[in-house]
Amino acid sequence: MTEVLFNGHAGRLEGRYHQSDNPNAPIALILHPHPQYGGTMNNKVVYTLFSVFQNLGFSVLRFNFRSVGRSQGEFEDGPGELSDATIALDWLQAANPEARQCWVAGYSFGAWIGLQLLMRRPDINNFIAVSPPANEKDFSFLAPCPTSGLITQGSADEIVTPSSVTSLVKRLNVQRNVSVDYAMVEGADHMYNNHLVDLYKIAGHYIIDAMKKKLPTRKRRGRRKKSELDNEDPLMLESDIDTEEDEFDDDIGADDEDDDFDNEE
Repeated sequence: MTEVLFNGHAGRLEGRYHQSDNPNAPIALILHPHPQYGGTMNNKVVYTLFSVFQNLGFSVLRFNFRSVGRSQGEFEDGPGELSDATIALDWLQAANPEARQCWVAGYSFGAWIGLQLLMRRPDINNFIAVSPPANEKDFSFLAPCPTSGLITQGSADEIVTPSSVTSLVKRLNVQRNVSVDYAMVEGADHMYNNHLVDLYKIAGHYIIDAMKKKLPTRKRRGRRKKSELDNEDPLMLESDIDTEEDEFDDDIGADDEDDDFDNEE
């Protein structure tokens, strides 16, 4: 994992980046929760999403919105952060010009920004929105939603009401040519405390299934190369990941010792 700095419209933006060894690997951008409530790119839900994409062979970037960490600028509650996400995606695509797929994933406030980015960038093929704040933010811009994706929500969320997210999913699935999968994580609060492994597996299985649907169906001559998303190698979704939450947290810290992971929204 590499620390990166790139220029945004309000100044420097700070990120963490994993580059896949495969030049054709898909790319993913991860967006963090609300900066004014302690949200940063080091949030454990954000890092969980980052890890899923990394372990499935993606080149993946997470970064701090303006005013967070070493990122410059002032919080704008939407427009500025959307601008930051656009710049970050441009940077990621420039670093991976041969990428075959482009994904965006966000958590809470980051999910709201990510879905706005989705509407502005037809090059995004799929999305993951974790606990989008449907009870606080306006999602009417998703008319229509341009691509399929996954929305997850905790049944015990004390910040985002599960019923508001359920209603959002129902509205999106009424639209043609779009299928939004919905995973309600039983017992999970807004921070997914004690449910990070559940989130990891839900997101991972969704990514694997979605990528398989997008693979070309034409036959190839000669010996086929083994894909990172092959059935025979689910890449940590079952065997290599610790099933105990405490051990999972320890593994996260070991992989990124310089980060102070936070649990804030």
